[in-house]
Amino acid sequence: MEEEKIQTVTSKGKKGVRIDKKKYDLVKKTILEHFKKGVEIPFKELRRSVEQKLEGRFKGSATWYFMSVKLDLEGRGIIERVPGKKLQLLRLK
Repeated sequence: MEEEKIQTVTSKGKKGVRIDKKKYDLVKKTILEHFKKGVEIPFKELRRSVEQKLEGRFKGSATWYFMSVKLDLEGRGIIERVPGKKLQLLRLK
């Protein structure tokens, strides 16, 4: 039986990648646990923390899944990059 997939989107509204929905949901939940309203998180800090929390929880590259889901969350308007900052900062939209 084939695993359920989800089609991600990009910030330009284009199709992203199709990934396993269970992995997507786990990574999304892990990313969003880091955000509270008004909090800005440096990209590198978020990536490291999410990768550590996902370590050993599924087969595949945690970094690849993190990037795919992060871009999807930006594309869906759930998180955004803080404009005008040299360092990439992310926050809830």
